Amino acid sequence: MLRRFVLPFVLALNACAPVTPGDVATRALPQASDLPPMKTFGAPAPGAPIRSNNDLALDFIELSFQLESGRDLPVFTRFEGPISVRVTGAPPASLGTDLRRLMHRLREEAGIDIYEAAPGTEANITIQAVSRAQIRRALPHAACFVVPNITKISQYKPNRRSMRTSWSNLRTRNQLAIFLPNDSSPQEVRDCLHEELAQAIGPLNDLYRLPDSVFNDDNVHTVLTGFDMLILQAYYAPELRSGMTRGQVAAKLPGILARINPRGEGLPAQFATRTPRAWSGAIQTALGPGAKPAERREAAEKALEIAQAMGWTDHRRAFAHYANGRLLQVSNPQAAQTHFRAADQYYAATQGASLHRAYVATQLAAYAITRGDGDSASVLLAPHIDQAARNENAALLSTLLLLRAEALDLQGRSAEARTVRLDSLGWARYGFGPDWAVRAKLREISSLNPLNG
Repeated sequence: MLRRFVLPFVLALNACAPVTPGDVATRALPQASDLPPMKTFGAPAPGAPIRSNNDLALDFIELSFQLESGRDLPVFTRFEGPISVRVTGAPPASLGTDLRRLMHRLREEAGIDIYEAAPGTEANITIQAVSRAQIRRALPHAACFVVPNITKISQYKPNRRSMRTSWSNLRTRNQLAIFLPNDSSPQEVRDCLHEELAQAIGPLNDLYRLPDSVFNDDNVHTVLTGFDMLILQAYYAPELRSGMTRGQVAAKLPGILARINPRGEGLPAQFATRTPRAWSGAIQTALGPGAKPAERREAAEKALEIAQAMGWTDHRRAFAHYANGRLLQVSNPQAAQTHFRAADQYYAATQGASLHRAYVATQLAAYAITRGDGDSASVLLAPHIDQAARNENAALLSTLLLLRAEALDLQGRSAEARTVRLDSLGWARYGFGPDWAVRAKLREISSLNPLNG
């Protein structure tokens, strides 16, 4: 129900310059008027779900009948009838386009009757664009969030602990509010929009065991995936209705999934293990806000110990290695690389974790660049650039391209490096936002290259 501020797959790299507007550039950078226009993505191309219908049914039940806190929900709830959406507050320029694009996908891919309300009218879902400071005052660790039965962020605190805003008390959904930042990068606003609108109309839980979904607190996937659309399509199947119990929904799911996902009928069930709350808590301590460095390292080690004890060989084992790598980058870079390589191996063996590997590739390639090894960096980066584009992750795509440009410079291919670097800037403007943030990312990546020292 909320997107957290500090989550694992941040793109900052170990050997980087501080990302503040006043930094001194390592390489001469174009002036603000010389930055290319912001780039945006074309038609979406989500991949098909990779699970059996048996596994999908288990995922659906756990997503739909539990909150992120672990509290069980007594009944199934959704909107009954067409869903109207309006935007209030001070929305950034990019929000309208991204909202219309998302609603089109929900209609076409999930079959949900959702539309934009006429200006000045009431709506089932109000999206209020406010400042990050206002969101932090309401929920200190949230980047955005969704709440039932209110329309303005000023109504949240007075009703925070009341039955009015209790998800457990709902029996159907009629009115919800989503609070998005209006002073973040276009991508962060869009990412919040996808996650919070999906939870406003669908499941309220997140599951770390899902490798190909926005319903996962690792924040790897930032736009709705094929899995997510299938879950939402099932959520609005005519066989279901608000007020149904867990058992009633479970009884209907086999028929629903056989109808909307016939390919899943022939796939074997994997029965992925549930994720212990101790592991989730350790990951949040390691990579979330508030903990001291020693506490973070201890928590990351605990997460890896739990993953090993559980016998995991999937993306959760990889994620524990990734967390340890992140926290060892400064104090023990070689050990960090060992963890990143282990993460890559486990991700490579997990269906649906290709995008995760792209994040790991930024860390492995950055290290190769700091060692002056442009050849290795180029090999590491090559498979993942298209993956970032297919998943509409402009911040990751621009980072991969900037790293590729430094690798090309190390290989003596300066003309190609300039072309790739220029191509990255339009994506950086969507992914990182204002000109100073784009320039900071340029400095951050260029500072890895020993040629720029």
